[in-house]
Amino acid sequence: MNDGNAILQVHNLARSFRQGTATIEVLRGVDLSIAPGEIIALLGPSGSGKSTMLQAIGLLEGGFQGTIRIAGEQVEKADSATRTRVRRERLGFVYQFHHLLPDFTAEENVIMPQLIAGIDRTAAKSRARSLLTELGLGERLTHRPSQLSGGEQQRVAVARALANNPALILADEPTGNLDEATAGRVLAEFLKVVRDRGHSALVATHNVALAQQMDRVVELHEGRLA
Repeated sequence: MNDGNAILQVHNLARSFRQGTATIEVLRGVDLSIAPGEIIALLGPSGSGKSTMLQAIGLLEGGFQGTIRIAGEQVEKADSATRTRVRRERLGFVYQFHHLLPDFTAEENVIMPQLIAGIDRTAAKSRARSLLTELGLGERLTHRPSQLSGGEQQRVAVARALANNPALILADEPTGNLDEATAGRVLAEFLKVVRDRGHSALVATHNVALAQQMDRVVELHEGRLA
């Protein structure tokens, strides 16, 4: 399997854990391809292996079998330096908890990953302001996380994930820590900015209603995608 146009290609991805004398198979030969600009919902209940799958694709943990290609580059056997480069240049991450830097403003939280990637500060600041304004935070640029609501904090986290113009965004229950109404608004804004900017995304969720707003839904069941 090698579709040169795919942003993500996963073939026969497997992951197991030892628990005492037993082997727990979390992923059992997962195949997945994501086209440019496609947003896919990864649906499944808590404990189904969604986070494990995202961690493997995001090169955040080892111990898995199978092949992973991100924007045409095969990465499953990459060394530490290559993994770091791919995460920095090609991937954006949004988690259930925002993990913002508490002593920095919303704008600074979005500038920071750009500076790490070697982007000029003036350009980084301009992009941070553009993203935050697009997400409805144009009046909150200088606020620290403690001065923002939960929904606003998660919007900053979305802007941070998009800051380096990644090929693929991996989102793990990105609205799972928000009330239903706020979750709906944040997801709608997330989907709009991702679509408007032409990114691809894989969004793990257990919420069927939210999943159905995406381009395609795949369900993780007993370690395999349905």
